[in-house]
Amino acid sequence: MVTTLAGLDREAAIARYGSLRERTETIFDSVRPEGYESRPIPLRNPICFYEGHLPAFSVNTLLKKGLGDPGIDADYETLFERGIDPEDEKSLPAGASAWPSRIQIRSYAAEADRAIVNALLHRDVENEENPILRRGLAVHTVLEHEAMHQETLQYIWHRLDYGQKIRPEGQALSPVGGEPPTPRRTRVPAGRATLGVGRDEIEFGWDNEFETRVEDVPAFSIDVYSVTNRDYLEFVEAGGYVNETNWDPEGWEWIQAQKVRHPLFWETHRGVWFWRGMWDLIPLPMAWPVYVSHAEASAYARWKGRRLPTEAEFHRAAFGEPGGTERPHPWGEATPDGTRGNFGFVHPDPFPVGSFPRGASAWGVEDLVGNGWEWTSSLFEPFPGFSPMPSYPQYSADFFDGKHYVMKGASPATPTELVRRSFRNWFRPNYPYVYAKFRTVS
Repeated sequence: MVTTLAGLDREAAIARYGSLRERTETIFDSVRPEGYESRPIPLRNPICFYEGHLPAFSVNTLLKKGLGDPGIDADYETLFERGIDPEDEKSLPAGASAWPSRIQIRSYAAEADRAIVNALLHRDVENEENPILRRGLAVHTVLEHEAMHQETLQYIWHRLDYGQKIRPEGQALSPVGGEPPTPRRTRVPAGRATLGVGRDEIEFGWDNEFETRVEDVPAFSIDVYSVTNRDYLEFVEAGGYVNETNWDPEGWEWIQAQKVRHPLFWETHRGVWFWRGMWDLIPLPMAWPVYVSHAEASAYARWKGRRLPTEAEFHRAAFGEPGGTERPHPWGEATPDGTRGNFGFVHPDPFPVGSFPRGASAWGVEDLVGNGWEWTSSLFEPFPGFSPMPSYPQYSADFFDGKHYVMKGASPATPTELVRRSFRNWFRPNYPYVYAKFRTVS
């Protein structure tokens, strides 16, 4: 009989683990064999790495660190251990031929799945005397880690050659839309914004979400809609990428060295702009939000005489209310669903801005959650009371380096279970691959 422990529903955890593993398998099944060992993004590992990394992480975190088991295959659990920003890859194979075959990786994954499910069924995976298992920490870490990596896989797949991937049957496509709505701004009055969350307020959060920090936020104006491809095209055509005054020194050095002249998701063919969609090139949808790096977003904002919002300003615009209270979501208490925004792994590309008025905040600001992460001007830093999580101590601490910026909200590939107010994402300013949009404030 499946039992429910205080704080951890074993049956729900097993069901969620199975669902996540099925989605992961579907994602990898969309890659043709000739693309399996390719590396579409130089700053990420080859595709094959991630099919081994996900089960290896679960084994390393729950079985080995949490329960003290010897693991399944020590070589694999070392080879596939780390999956974020691989700057030092000396431990990884030097060439594609050194990687295990997909059959070998999937065989390991199947054995790992059996062991994880057995632990969820029969082992003491919630032990208050063990920091890694307290309140089911290792189990929650394993589940959210896989969900987050599925988004990583999506944007890696976005860079994969079309001939190396297979469109799943029934894949929902985004409407292209026509002209975007007229840009407008709204005023958000001065007030307080609560960042982070208390450790006893949610079932699970990553270490960088704790504890709360309350900030007084002066009044500001903010774009009602995120910046569209139409808006950004004006910047490109006005010489935005060749005018040094639009850029900070690091951004200017980057676009000069890499010869960047437009967003990565744009391509030009015979003088016509296209959007590189997941499955096809699409004539540039003017009403879609533009996906850019932090450096590009900052340059556009500077060109407009404005700036990117701080993390506290994002919170105030997204969750604040006129009476001084704060909402769990921009729209209020209702559970996140497809009527509130473009998230949840349903669509591979954006929607036209303003497509989800039911997701607007109390101030009428739209698409703050969904359709693309939102860049802020805030460096990724710990909140007061931060302590590394025992189940994954390097998760955040390695990136408190003054080189990463906070993103908030969610993208089309963000699983619905990660849509929570305290969740924080972060990337380097010159990383153009992620599904990230922006809006400006003053």
